[in-house]
Amino acid sequence: MTNQRFDSVWDAIEDTPAQAENMKLRSVLMTALKERITRDGMSQVQAAELFGVTQPRISDLIRGKIDLFSLDMLVNMAASAGLHLEMRVLDAA
Repeated sequence: MTNQRFDSVWDAIEDTPAQAENMKLRSVLMTALKERITRDGMSQVQAAELFGVTQPRISDLIRGKIDLFSLDMLVNMAASAGLHLEMRVLDAA
């Protein structure tokens, strides 16, 4: 058994670099959304109204059900929540 080192847990568990990058971005967005809910002391119902989704979707978000959220959905929720997103693209080399 070899001891491999990875930059991210997603790099270790996803099958392709593309899948790992997608999961990294989704996890960052989910964390930001959860922090917004906590910081503002919102209930799940209030968060759902602000984010433009249902309360069960907020419950899934809070419980970290990352596989239930697309990157597109999380971007839309972040925009609805008043979060400003910036993207940087870096050469992998």
